[in-house]
Amino acid sequence: MKQIGRYRLDRVLGAGAFATVWKAYDPDLDVPVAVKVLADNWAVNADVRERFLTEARLLRRIQSPRVVRVYDVGVSPPGGDRPEQPYFVMDFIEGGALTGLVGQLPADEAVRLAAEASEAVQVLHEAGIVHRDLKPGNFLIDTRHAPLHVLVADLGSAKKLADASGYTVTTGSPAYMAPEQADQFGGFDSRADVYALGVVSYELLAGRRPFAGLTAGELVRRSRDVRPEPIAARLGLPPQIDQLLAAAMDPDPDGRPADAHTFGTTLRAALPAETDTAVAGPPAWQQEPTVLQTPPQPREAQQQTWLRREVSADDRLPAPTRTEDGTVLLPPPASKPRRGWPAPAVILVAVVLFVLAAAVAWTLK
Repeated sequence: MKQIGRYRLDRVLGAGAFATVWKAYDPDLDVPVAVKVLADNWAVNADVRERFLTEARLLRRIQSPRVVRVYDVGVSPPGGDRPEQPYFVMDFIEGGALTGLVGQLPADEAVRLAAEASEAVQVLHEAGIVHRDLKPGNFLIDTRHAPLHVLVADLGSAKKLADASGYTVTTGSPAYMAPEQADQFGGFDSRADVYALGVVSYELLAGRRPFAGLTAGELVRRSRDVRPEPIAARLGLPPQIDQLLAAAMDPDPDGRPADAHTFGTTLRAALPAETDTAVAGPPAWQQEPTVLQTPPQPREAQQQTWLRREVSADDRLPAPTRTEDGTVLLPPPASKPRRGWPAPAVILVAVVLFVLAAAVAWTLK
């Protein structure tokens, strides 16, 4: 079992060039935590070590539910050929990274989460910090809330905006990096993060990165005529989505939305308005089930016939008819023709009566 400080290290959540993040257990508080540990080979590098601790200080200073919180910092003692290792402890976010949801969400939910991510980045900007390494793996999904919340994490490449106007070491992931961020002497501001948000939002919707066929050098030198492939129509979204994503990824910072908040609110506003439930009625899962009633059957069909006889075609009643609403119309009772004597019998009876009457008359004379 691995241990650092009082924390039991259970499994690796992610690893980079400079540090490894573990899911760990805090026995004192009896809660799962995330512990970021500086790599052995960098623990003796003073500059990297200072940047590692700067990340912890920045996360600790920003008190926001949209930014991962740090609540402990420590250094493990050296052992054998292993130097002492700095580490810091953060809240464990159960939902994991946004990477697992790329291309897996309905379009409207992907837009909503991209807008959530933008608001999280805005918190950094208002604190005077530019992230410089925004990508799906550095956004975490907080499943403790409904709807889901997005938190921003990993400030290992973050830089104070006051220090971002002059010479700076190029850092970040090339696929998400704004062209001006790759220029060590040009300087940059928070709009570099807006560029990365455009790439992340596109990837979340399309399931792939824009400009996948371009090299890192071609991305940096890309002209404004090279635009991302439109995806809105295929996803059933309004064309304003394509326009906004293309603007966010404009090589010229002046062509982008002014800040992360503007990008996020414009992205959310581009979605069609939700259906008014007061007019359309409650959702299907709240509606009462419709019970289909069996239409009434004729009385003859309800009674059990125990005496059977042959019925001639003339004696059969017309079949009942049924209207569209299920009402059964019974036919009027058929009038049966009166059955009389045959004509020869009538004549014979008349002759007999005439003969009898004549005989009676002759007798009385």
